[in-house]
Amino acid sequence: MALLQWVPELDTGIAEIDTQHKRIVDYINKLHELRQTHHREGLAEVIAEMVDYTISHFAFEEALMESAGYMFSGPHKKVHDLFTRKVAEMQSRFDGGEDVTAELHGMLSRWLFNHIRNEDHAYIDSVQAYQRMAVSERDASKAQIKAEILKELAEERGRSKGWLARLLGV
Repeated sequence: MALLQWVPELDTGIAEIDTQHKRIVDYINKLHELRQTHHREGLAEVIAEMVDYTISHFAFEEALMESAGYMFSGPHKKVHDLFTRKVAEMQSRFDGGEDVTAELHGMLSRWLFNHIRNEDHAYIDSVQAYQRMAVSERDASKAQIKAEILKELAEERGRSKGWLARLLGV
């Protein structure tokens, strides 16, 4: 199997998720390259880093889906859990001395792109709507704070007139 190539159809339009997915692709490609060298310590390191990073990506993605109110976040999390268990089992086999790198690389390559195209693309609308709403609320909050500050400044100016303005009653 060759190196994985990111294609635009995999983009979710959610910058942080796309960046994380691309990093996982980089790990899979690094695994592919190290398979050719049979450098066991390097392979162990890449596998461990990839597993850790993928688990943190899943946690981020799940929190985002839940915050957005995505109604299938529970089943999506179960897919992540199953995948994590399968990869952890392969990592244990590798740690036990078995060469699972070809099997692991093939499984990761197929699973990731299928998962992005199917499960991940299903939550895009919900998350993007949530993000737009959060930005609108943040902008409204900023505008409200700005208005309050301007009002306080205007009131302060009114209270702190110079001695000449106070004398003339202006």
